[in-house]
Amino acid sequence: MRHRVAHRKLGRTTPHRMSLLRNLAASLIEHERIRTTEAKAKELRPFVEKLVTLGKRDSLHARRRALSILPQKDVVRKLFSEVSPRFSERPGGYTRILKLGHRQGDGASMAFIEFVDFKFAGAEAPPPEEKPKKKRAKKVEAAAEAAPAEAEADDKPKKKTTRKKATKKKAEE
Repeated sequence: MRHRVAHRKLGRTTPHRMSLLRNLAASLIEHERIRTTEAKAKELRPFVEKLVTLGKRDSLHARRRALSILPQKDVVRKLFSEVSPRFSERPGGYTRILKLGHRQGDGASMAFIEFVDFKFAGAEAPPPEEKPKKKRAKKVEAAAEAAPAEAEADDKPKKKTTRKKATKKKAEE
């Protein structure tokens, strides 16, 4: 029976699991979107949401508690200055999990975990402008235009030779 068993062990010891969650949380706060396995993402969600709620308080005590969980000062600074203020009016549910397919190597189900207000920068970028063609490209185009003219000059269709016939011809020569 699984009564009152709350979290996944992820095949790791407790210190290793806590280290994994701290690193994943730091990466999520830094990049605002990470790709990981579905089980890790589901385990990471409440961990990060508690950190964002801690960041909404913005007191010295809250900063020290966050630093005890996330030892990277720049990540804690970003949590308190950029991430948490965006969610000041939101009562919870700061992250979303987007399920992807299965990983090629071991078949593990993959997922994106991201903040709900995450905007993908690639979607907003304008389409790339066409670069001017180089001299080599002009030579290739000229050769491509000349090739159909040569093909029209040869009225005879070429016979296909099999490997056996080709080896016999080479042997005769």
